[in-house]
Amino acid sequence: MSEFISVFQNRQDILLETIWEHLQISLISLIIAIIIAVPLGLVLTRYPRVAEPIIGVSAIMQTIPSLAVLAFLIPLFGIGTTPAIIALTAYGILPILRNSYTGINEVNPALKEAATGMGMNSFKRLTKVELPIATPVIMAGIRTSMVLIVGTTTIAALIGAGGLGELILLGIDRGADVHLILLGAIPAALLAIILDIILRGFERLSKKAGFKSFIAMIIITVLVVASPFILNTSKKADLVIGGKLGSEPAILINMYKLLIEEQTELEVELKSGLGKTPMVFAALQEGSIDIYPEFTGTAIVTFLEQEAESNDAKDVYEQAKEGMAEKYDMALLKPMKFNNTYTVATSQELADQYNLQEIGDLKQIENEITAGFTLEFKDRYDGYVGMQEVYNLDLANISTMEPGIRQGALSNGDVDIIDAYATDSYMIELELVTLEDPKNLFPPYQGAPLLRNETLEKYPELEDILNQLGGKITDDEMRRMNYEVDYEDESPYNVAREYLINEGLLDN
Repeated sequence: MSEFISVFQNRQDILLETIWEHLQISLISLIIAIIIAVPLGLVLTRYPRVAEPIIGVSAIMQTIPSLAVLAFLIPLFGIGTTPAIIALTAYGILPILRNSYTGINEVNPALKEAATGMGMNSFKRLTKVELPIATPVIMAGIRTSMVLIVGTTTIAALIGAGGLGELILLGIDRGADVHLILLGAIPAALLAIILDIILRGFERLSKKAGFKSFIAMIIITVLVVASPFILNTSKKADLVIGGKLGSEPAILINMYKLLIEEQTELEVELKSGLGKTPMVFAALQEGSIDIYPEFTGTAIVTFLEQEAESNDAKDVYEQAKEGMAEKYDMALLKPMKFNNTYTVATSQELADQYNLQEIGDLKQIENEITAGFTLEFKDRYDGYVGMQEVYNLDLANISTMEPGIRQGALSNGDVDIIDAYATDSYMIELELVTLEDPKNLFPPYQGAPLLRNETLEKYPELEDILNQLGGKITDDEMRRMNYEVDYEDESPYNVAREYLINEGLLDN
């Protein structure tokens, strides 16, 4: 408990910011869902033959995994709040639509007939009789939708939309840090409960005030949502730098920001924790971000769909640089020194037991061990696909998992081997053994800034500024910086700043 309180105290500012972001995204999505679903539900009561098919379509939308929806929306709308709100709105429509339709249909037929007998047309009957009676049912649907949206909003952090999901993802990435996960999960649950209580109050009020309570709720919600836009006078950033999940990308993008803002008048915004490689690269292509750190080996294997023509780091960089320029019109600037290549890691105990020194040594126990691989590693040629071909391996048991969970699974004995990166901090913490790759399956993976050429044409000074990191940061230095962030709870900003100062690249 004391450790959780310490984490809470250290991250109060971030917690308040993410709660507000979470609330904003949730309320905006709810308002849009209401604007779409309530009128549609009312219209469908007049056309019952098409009602069920349309409601059925909205139900199908809820069955699509949220992560798949977000990934699909990135090429169309980029990263950030826009695709998140679109996805959350789609998830929130069904309860409101169904309750709006059901609420009107369940109004006593005798009351409808009486209203018609008094000379009311369809619209007057709806506004004077049906809506006041059906409002509590509609409000119940809005409550259900609100809880659903607040819970799903945690996924939005994967595409840079912010919210409490940032803390949860950070906790997962740091080896399932329970305290960080709870710091994000508990406020998300409390937020859903508080909003449900507020909406329940409007639901009860609607039994007396009818549709007026619904209008009051909408006005108050709009005011809450609009207040930051009215009060916010901050200048839009000139550059947006993104990063994948993990401490290493977070450290590197802070270095980029510090160098750029120190040597230019440009304003830089950071968007860290944007998910896996395909999501971040799609955001760069679409223009939601302008720069992010990528690896030379990843550029060749994943984006260019080639094999490295050499195992020499310089040759690999040149191949990646030329290929990215030709195929995507992108510039890959000078790489840093560290080589964050893939590796297969295991415990010292298992390595000693079976005399494991190389990847090929796993052949003798391929039916006895369980591998814990990330989804990305399992599906890449410079991963398990290549291990099957190059080392003739066919592991009987493979569990796929998020990067931040695999080291915990190995430490707990749930898996026997994992894919890892050479500069991962837990390599130090867990004293893992890495298996050699004598057949050079894994090409060099040197980190380098990747950006569109149009960005470089607009800000040509970026090349010289970011190239100052070229050839710097050794494997040990990167591993140590990752360790400071992951296990000593230092902020990526402070770690990045300290390194740049020590290297004479930044004034103290």
